[in-house]
Amino acid sequence: MASPSLQRRLSLGDAVFIGLGSMVGAGVFAVWAPAADAAGTGLLIGLAIAAVVAFGNATSSAQLAAAHPTSGGTYAYGRAELGPWWGFLAGWGFVVGKTASCAAMALTFAAYAAPSGWERPFAVVAVVALTAVNWFGVTRTAGAARAIVVVSLGALAAAVTAAFSAGATPGWLTAEAVWIGGGYGILQSAGLLFFAFAGYARIATMGEEVRDPRRVIPRAIVIAFAMALAVYAVVAVAVLSALGPAGVASSTEPVAAAVARSGWAWIDPVVRIGAAAASLGALLALIAGVSRTAFAMAREGDLPGFLAAVHPRWHVPHRAELVAGAVVVLLVALIDLRGAIGFSSFGVLLYYLVANVAAWRQRGDARRYPVFLQVVGAVGCLVLAVTLPWQSVVAGVAVVAVGAAYRAIRLRARRA
Repeated sequence: MASPSLQRRLSLGDAVFIGLGSMVGAGVFAVWAPAADAAGTGLLIGLAIAAVVAFGNATSSAQLAAAHPTSGGTYAYGRAELGPWWGFLAGWGFVVGKTASCAAMALTFAAYAAPSGWERPFAVVAVVALTAVNWFGVTRTAGAARAIVVVSLGALAAAVTAAFSAGATPGWLTAEAVWIGGGYGILQSAGLLFFAFAGYARIATMGEEVRDPRRVIPRAIVIAFAMALAVYAVVAVAVLSALGPAGVASSTEPVAAAVARSGWAWIDPVVRIGAAAASLGALLALIAGVSRTAFAMAREGDLPGFLAAVHPRWHVPHRAELVAGAVVVLLVALIDLRGAIGFSSFGVLLYYLVANVAAWRQRGDARRYPVFLQVVGAVGCLVLAVTLPWQSVVAGVAVVAVGAAYRAIRLRARRA
């Protein structure tokens, strides 16, 4: 009897909403404070740099996805184009980085939705609930993502309108405010803001569940990226103008704080609902992406084999989803939001470095985009990774080393 497999049920619209849900929720309510702390108003330049690097990565992912329509994203692409070790480094970086992202999104949800002192219990409940949603099939994941994105974008539109109505903070756009962190601070903010754009990877990791993946996945990646960039640019200007760079840097809820200056008392709960929904949307898609990559790695023997199981009724990698959910719950109990964002960025930048190198190697009919985009993406990933907060770099290098040692031990045990 054949073992159950993943099924192709997602349309172009489903894929776009899953990617957009990851990107809009992955930082639009959370990432401004650490970015402003690093660069002040210069985070706008950092946002532009992050967008350029992310676009190079997005086109690399789209080109690779068209040639390799399988689960696992860059883990699978790296193995196919560069070899098993490259694939492992990409997959490991993605799994550990995006597991930290899951914790960041759960904590962001709780910051906006939970009563004071109850943030971590609320975050744990969110993780458990969305792991259960993913368990019952990818079409339910896509349906939930659509609903959440609509609520999030509606709340953001209201928040931006309120923030602009409050009037601009004097001096928020002066040269001093822009260059307060210098060039290094701007690059550091770009690395942190890159965390927000990495959601298009969710689309590529679900390559075995998308209909006509060679056509749909590249289109969905580019569409979702363009829409998310527009949202981030508008929200960044609105928040900075309302609060000023110092106000943004010191706030744990910068979007809500910007809205509060408008005096529109009725809009605060709307923004909080939108922030909670955006964070849940990102968390939903992130758990799905982490579990699919872990599933692909287990299928190739790079993670324990029991994670490669597919549920016979719901056709999802249910064991990988349960393990991912359990690890996120543990992280929610142990780490803070800013630390999670920096560590996540390091892991994901490593993932996209491999994607760019793999896409650079492609030739002939497989090539869809100019080579210089892969060069921009790869160099950008390296620069942004080394300019992240040093704690994130040290933790990231240590975790990558642990993963490499784990794989080396497994390979030696197989040969014995």
